[in-house]
Amino acid sequence: MKRTIAVLVENRPGVLARVASLFRRRGFNIDSLSVGTTERDDISRMTIVVNGDERTIEQVVKQLNKLIEVIKVSDVSENSVHRELALIKVNAPPDRRGEIIEIANIFRARIVDVARDSFVIEITGDEDKINAFIDLMRQYGIKEVARTGVVSMARGSKVTLV
Repeated sequence: MKRTIAVLVENRPGVLARVASLFRRRGFNIDSLSVGTTERDDISRMTIVVNGDERTIEQVVKQLNKLIEVIKVSDVSENSVHRELALIKVNAPPDRRGEIIEIANIFRARIVDVARDSFVIEITGDEDKINAFIDLMRQYGIKEVARTGVVSMARGSKVTLV
């Protein structure tokens, strides 16, 4: 089962390496990892997607809480908004550009770069939406894909971390 863990950490050099090392030492695999500063420059937020049973997730949370730089750990798998960003470079010969633009519009994706023979398309959404879009783009020939990790935030007025 996939779980999404939000971790508030001190924004200092080496913190990401320590978190990644914790996962490596324990034999846990990270499916997705996204890190960025918060509304405070001295605090970063890590969003980590881990695949494992309840015991594994519980162990991950316990181990993260032991790290000195960790301020708070929250499981945000439920009742949260999850988004990912992808950039897809796709072949775009002149006779197929209209089709690609139509599909991008249906998915609310944006063409952010146009070259003589390709488009770079930006899409945001959940993992299933992005996977479906990539599958449709395969028929045109995908040159390159870059995906961010998942970012997540609790719905409504609830504050996940703080």
